[in-house]
Parts: sequence; structure tokens; C-alpha cells
Amino acid sequence: MTTPMTVPTARTGPTPRTAIPRFKTRGPKAWARRAPLLPALVFMIAVTQLPFVATLVISFFDWNALYPNDRHFTGVSNYSAVATDPALRDSVVTTAVLTAAVVIASVVLGLLLALLLDRSFPGRGVVRTMLIAPFLLVPVAAALLWKHVLYNPEYGLFNGAITWVAKLFGDTTPPQPDWISSMPKIAVETALVWQWTPFMMLILLAGLQSRSMDMIEAARLDGASNWQIFRYMTLPHLRRYLELGVLLGSIYIVQNFDAVFTITSGGLGTANLPYTIYQTFYQAHEYGQASAAGVLVVIGSIAIATFALRVVSSLFREEASRS
Repeated sequence: MTTPMTVPTARTGPTPRTAIPRFKTRGPKAWARRAPLLPALVFMIAVTQLPFVATLVISFFDWNALYPNDRHFTGVSNYSAVATDPALRDSVVTTAVLTAAVVIASVVLGLLLALLLDRSFPGRGVVRTMLIAPFLLVPVAAALLWKHVLYNPEYGLFNGAITWVAKLFGDTTPPQPDWISSMPKIAVETALVWQWTPFMMLILLAGLQSRSMDMIEAARLDGASNWQIFRYMTLPHLRRYLELGVLLGSIYIVQNFDAVFTITSGGLGTANLPYTIYQTFYQAHEYGQASAAGVLVVIGSIAIATFALRVVSSLFREEASRS
């Protein structure tokens, strides 16, 4: 006698899901993992957020240090005063011109130096280290170097070189120009370009070294010249890196205070936004207006940083898609 076999029938209902273990995000273990980060978080809040909140509160008060008993709440009057201040408007124009000139010159020079360092030649490591050195200097030290070692009309290297060249041609009374007084904005811009060109060079050199050399070799075999390779292959590839350098450089140079304060002390039409805020706070003792101007500068810097972060994230996504 044979036992009939039962054939399993197909299940018509939904297949039950396998239970997936879920890790609890709360509890003693989670807090134990997050506890080492708490000191850094508290320190960041105390150093960055609390001073900004205090500045924001002060910006709504009419507060002059020379009249401490006359402090009172004024709402947004400080912001309207800042917006209608002629000195502040001039400093905004100066900041825009200074930032644009320094960023454009630094990007062009950084691209030329990056193209040079992308080639193989003896001593390339030494040259690369020497070109990076200006960016590693403390900003105040770099500004003092340009003011006293290079620009000084009595013992500066620029006038010393002019004297040496003039004596070679028989001129015993060469001109000794005062570089800072005769061209103050160019003097500040030149010092900043010298310091920020290595930063642009490093970013663009990383972009050059991420190119696909197989495509470049294929283009050379097809008869493409060096200019055509640079124009149609290298430059489009460097677009994201150029945008990144321009945006990050703009963020830092907009906030620059050291070069203006050290070289010209804000005179001769070189006062930018940070220096104007410094004058309003420490010289005019207008704490409320200085705080309002500082809040506006922070908002503008956040807007620029937002665009910079978008460029960085798109750059990372593009590199990840290629890999």
C-alpha cells in the first residue's frame, strides 16, 4: 500500500518578511558612543554660536561705550544706519574690488604654476615646496614681510633692486618710490596674491593629476596640439576645481583683515568691511552698529559658503561616478 504524496501548493498570499533586527538608537549604549563627542560639541557651541548670539542681541541696542548709561533697545535702526553709512558703502565696494582682483590673479597664476608642476623635471619636489611656502606663513607675518622687507622706501628690496640696476647704467640718483603711498590698493592686492596663489595652485594641481591620461594620449595620436588639448580637454575638466578655488578664495579674502591693517592701517582708500567694523567697534565705540555690520557680513559669508559647499559636493559626486 503506497502512501499518497502531498504536492505543496503555491502560496497565494504575500510572503512573510524576514524579521530584520533593529538597533535601538537610544539607551545607555548609544549615549556611551556619543559621550566622547560631547566635549567637542560643547566647545564648538561655546566658541562659535554663543558669541554670534551675543552679537545678534547687541545689534538691536543703541550701545556706545562712551555713554554706558544711555544704552537702550532700538530694534533694527542699527541695520538701517549701517545700510545708509557712506563709509560702509565705500568699504563694500573696496571689499568687492579687492576680492575680485586677488581671486582672479591668484587663479591665473595658480593655473600656470599647476601646469608647470604637472610636468616632470629635476627638482620638482623642491620647487613645489618653495611655491607652497607663502601659504604656510602667518598672515600678519606675510603682511609685515611685504611692508618692511619689500615696500619700505629706505631699505626695501624693491628700491634696492632699482638702485642696483640704475648704478649699472650709470645713474647715481635713482628714484626711490614709496610703494604703499603711491599705489596702496595694488600694494595690498599684491601681498594677498602672493599668499593665496599657492592655495589655488594646489587645488588645480589636484585637478590636473586626476585627468585620464589615456584620453590625452589618444588625442595626441589623433593629431591634437597642446593648445587644443588644454582648451577642449584640460580646461573643461578643471571647471569644477576652478569654481571651488574661486569660491573658497572669495570666502577667505572677503574676511581678510591682516593685510589691510598691517600694510595701510585702512588708509588711502583700502578700508574693507572687516577693517570698517573694527573702526566702528574699537575707535568709534559704537558696539550696536559694529555688531549689526558683523551680522550682515556673517550672513553674506554663509551665503557664499553655501554655494561653495554645493560645488564641493557636486565635485565629490562627479569623482565618485567616475571611479
